[in-house]
Amino acid sequence: MSFTDWPWRQWRARCADKPALRMNEEILTWQQLCARIDSLAAGFQHQGVEEGDGVMLLAHNHPETLLAWLALLQCGARILPVNPQLPRPLLDVLLPQMTLRFALVLDGHYDGLAALSMRAQPGGCGVTWRPERLASMTLTSGSTGLPKAAVHSCAAHLASAQGVLALMPYGDEDDWLLSLPLFHVSGQGILWRWLQAGARLTVRSKQPLEQALMGCTHASLVPTQLWRLLNAENQIDLKAVLLGGASIPVELTQKARERGIRTFCGYGLTEFASTVCAKEADGAPDVGSALPGREVHVVEGEVWLKAHSMAAGYWRDGALLPLTNAQGWFTTRDRGELREGRLTILGRMDNLFFSGGEGIQPEELERVIATHPRISQVFIVPLDDAEFGQRPVAVVECEPGTDITDFPNWFRDKLARFQQPVRWLVLPTALKNGGIKISRRALQQWVNTSLRG
Repeated sequence: MSFTDWPWRQWRARCADKPALRMNEEILTWQQLCARIDSLAAGFQHQGVEEGDGVMLLAHNHPETLLAWLALLQCGARILPVNPQLPRPLLDVLLPQMTLRFALVLDGHYDGLAALSMRAQPGGCGVTWRPERLASMTLTSGSTGLPKAAVHSCAAHLASAQGVLALMPYGDEDDWLLSLPLFHVSGQGILWRWLQAGARLTVRSKQPLEQALMGCTHASLVPTQLWRLLNAENQIDLKAVLLGGASIPVELTQKARERGIRTFCGYGLTEFASTVCAKEADGAPDVGSALPGREVHVVEGEVWLKAHSMAAGYWRDGALLPLTNAQGWFTTRDRGELREGRLTILGRMDNLFFSGGEGIQPEELERVIATHPRISQVFIVPLDDAEFGQRPVAVVECEPGTDITDFPNWFRDKLARFQQPVRWLVLPTALKNGGIKISRRALQQWVNTSLRG
């Protein structure tokens, strides 16, 4: 569907009394949702929010977070969603570059900006729908771990949604759980698919996943979450799951299929408003083909991208810094192969290192190690070595009570000899970085300091 007004208003015009949003157990129709958004937008405007203003939204996922997001959009604001777990020193360095006027804090504390409150005002309010208006600034980070803010318009977000929905059915009577935070682009992807499809969305305050999913037909999960749901043998209403974050075991997709659940997987980036390539999970190592509105090119082993969903640029000090190279492509620094239109991601070009003359791509080892049932996250980083140049070290996050000394034996027949980690370390809390992508450079520095200190 193409929009000539704010999507929620256009759905109100078409199906005013149709259920649109479930907030905990309260269900709003499109008519009721628009009334809530209008009154909140009027309240924000009464507090001084104007079109083009930068607003930080410091919040976890709650019903109020979603309503605030939609109301701020309707005010024409440029929203910077922030994880409340981000350390204050990082915010103090980052936020001055974001050209912000206000902060809406629903979780945590921040006193460096004029504070907004969720104060409703009577009457309708908002600015004219302009799909090319800059709408969101989403933090991302590269291998250095230094956050940047990728800026997207509503049009870019809707283009992302259209591509995913061309592959993954999401109909009028379906209900997608907002299972991922809005400060991640994958969470925003769920929001815009809902608005594009005119289906239903569920957002619940923090609950166990099994409870949060009650009545939902769609969800975005990582494989571990789906394993646990299937093993629990509870009633599941799910019809489709978009999986991310790891390679997808064939056994998992087969077990899901036996329960009537279709599984999809893919490849996405913050700069492209979520998913770029995707497929129905089939056990093959590729991430699928480019979705409609995307182009993929591999140049000297590096993945280059173009898409209607691409960010307008990185925001810094009131200006947009370009994303593309001289040829108009975004160079991902991901190593990849393109065969018959299907893309396989081999790892980050920056991460490849050599041990005794053998090339080690950390992501290749990580995919194998992540199959251990007690490992939830793993990083392979190089340890400097006088004889071999560098040797692989595994830094893992495990379930409580795990004995990591058992890991070398478990992986002895699953990795080549030169790939076997020479040390296994537990990921320190200090390096988890408050939800921002963990810096491999910081991990490497920590490993080399710890093992040589």
